[in-house]
Amino acid sequence: MSFDMMNKVNTQAFLLCNDAIIRGALEADVKVVAFYPGSPVSEVLDGFYQVCDKFSIQMEIASNEKVALEIVAGASFAGQRSFTSMKSVGLNVASDAFFSLAYVGVNKGCVLLFADDPFIHSSQNEEDGRFFGPNAYVPMLEPTNPDEARRMVKYAFELSEKFSTVVTLRTTTRVNHQSAIVEMEPMHRTPFTPTNFRESTKSFATVGAKARELKALLLEKTKKIKDEFEASPFNEMHDGTMKDTSNRLGIIVSGISYNHVLEAVEKLGIDPAILKLGTTYPLPETMMRGFLKNLDTAVIVEELSPYLELHAKALAKDVNPRLCIIGKESGHFTEAGEFNVPLIVDTLANLTGKKPALDYQTLLGSRTKLKEILPPRIPVFCPGCPHRATFWALQRAIAGKEGKLAFMNDIGCYSMLLLNAGLYSKIHPDDELLSMGSCLGTGTGVSLATGANNLVLSVIGDSTLFHAGLPGMVNIANNQDNVKVLVLDNSVTAMTGQQPNAGTGYGPAGKPKKRVEIEDIVKAMGFERLIVVDPYDTKKMAEALKPVLEEKGPAVIISRGPCALWHDRNLRREGKSRMPYRVDNKICRKCHTCMRDFYCPAISMEERESTYVDDTGKKFTGFSSHISDTLCDGCGVCSILCPYTNHENRSEKDVIKPLTSTSEAP
Repeated sequence: MSFDMMNKVNTQAFLLCNDAIIRGALEADVKVVAFYPGSPVSEVLDGFYQVCDKFSIQMEIASNEKVALEIVAGASFAGQRSFTSMKSVGLNVASDAFFSLAYVGVNKGCVLLFADDPFIHSSQNEEDGRFFGPNAYVPMLEPTNPDEARRMVKYAFELSEKFSTVVTLRTTTRVNHQSAIVEMEPMHRTPFTPTNFRESTKSFATVGAKARELKALLLEKTKKIKDEFEASPFNEMHDGTMKDTSNRLGIIVSGISYNHVLEAVEKLGIDPAILKLGTTYPLPETMMRGFLKNLDTAVIVEELSPYLELHAKALAKDVNPRLCIIGKESGHFTEAGEFNVPLIVDTLANLTGKKPALDYQTLLGSRTKLKEILPPRIPVFCPGCPHRATFWALQRAIAGKEGKLAFMNDIGCYSMLLLNAGLYSKIHPDDELLSMGSCLGTGTGVSLATGANNLVLSVIGDSTLFHAGLPGMVNIANNQDNVKVLVLDNSVTAMTGQQPNAGTGYGPAGKPKKRVEIEDIVKAMGFERLIVVDPYDTKKMAEALKPVLEEKGPAVIISRGPCALWHDRNLRREGKSRMPYRVDNKICRKCHTCMRDFYCPAISMEERESTYVDDTGKKFTGFSSHISDTLCDGCGVCSILCPYTNHENRSEKDVIKPLTSTSEAP
């Protein structure tokens, strides 16, 4: 988070878009915020986490996105401006409350930011969340850059209060992680003053006949918002100078693609008409009709689904039926992945007959060919990660049962197993990965379908368990399904940046929170078979797993070890440091068990060959293993795995030893 984002005077700052979004909310005097972390908007949570006390903001890190939306909705009902953000699949989780919130409306301003993830940088699918707006009749704004995002957030609060509706901002990964100069306005923060829910005369309930009444009012509200959006400054029209051609060209665009279009037309030296839409629901149809009316060709540039394209076609049918519309349905653009400048340059060059200065396809082909000589770099667990040790132990415990195992994976750091399936082949980590918490329901389904033919193992992290796993756990316990549940408890929501969860013990600003113990929940649900294991004591963990996996019926295994990055941060706060390990290459037997079986990125191979002769005269020639004292997190698991190290009874004969001083570093 940028320090400049907190500046209370009117000034400029170079901000990440997510910081600019926070700035907009601060300028709007937001009072209550709630989040569940998810890329590409995790920085919004992290930024509020750091400033909530400074700006008198009530903040909670919710157990999931539905709860986060309900928190800010309740705060709005009670008279406080409120804000939440989530990724697109998070809005799926929150959609039950979201659709009903559109019916009942809000009191004080309530704004929801959601981010789509074209190219699936950090998600399990590539959905287009723009359809949530028209489906729920909720106004939707779409910024193209950080400065516009700040202004839209402020406007969204005003719009929310004017029409008593939740307002959404839709971004994409490239918008959220874009940085630019932002024109900031002064913050007029007021102290947080508790309100009284009873002071409002509004009702926020919907069911049956009441819902039918609210639906009619919602449609009327949407018409009024549509009229306002026709004159919105966030919709910009550039008339262009391509009037003297026989084919007048216009471009309709929104979001990050607007930036790509501006660069593409500059590179080609053309000046088409451009309609940039910042209000993507309700769409400013009168403005769009006027734009389409005098065109010969309209190019619709948008990532993912043909959302704008379908609306443009419907409008052009009446005002310009001969209009040629270029988009996804014409085959010029794809519905998958991100757009970029070369893609748009090539498309516009083909339409206008202009020759681009660069042959992008040849350039990209050369780049791809150069990449072929590079070794693959598979994402792996961090040095010291408890999950690496857990899965080493699981592979040992499952030996002989590989043919029966059905591995139900879930969303978290451990979802990277999908990319490491070859390394962990015994546990079949690519069997299944669907959505957060789904490993429990799918595990039950596999168990019911296969009976005793499969050993069903559902793997879920602590934050994911709190987020979406509890209903599935209740179902397994209630029905006594033959599913083994492995809970990876590393104390934080690690994959999104080590944000606290219900099992961490503290919340925003480091304030103590009641820690929810997973074993207490599991016991209360009725699970009778429960063990807690230490992943860093890997061999003992492997032995502890074997009898549990042999038994029939449900069981829960909690593998408890702190996220390495989070643990390092805590050590630094306490003025402590980790103790790395080293390989004594003078006596290393070059078996490379530490490398071959553990895959720790801190372990590599020496550059020079060496020879060790043991007491019996046996020679071991080759390249010794090497542990980077910079990368090593000091978990010590490699010394447990090394067949020539006695981890519990240390001696000079150990190949892998703790690095007790810098002089010992090789």
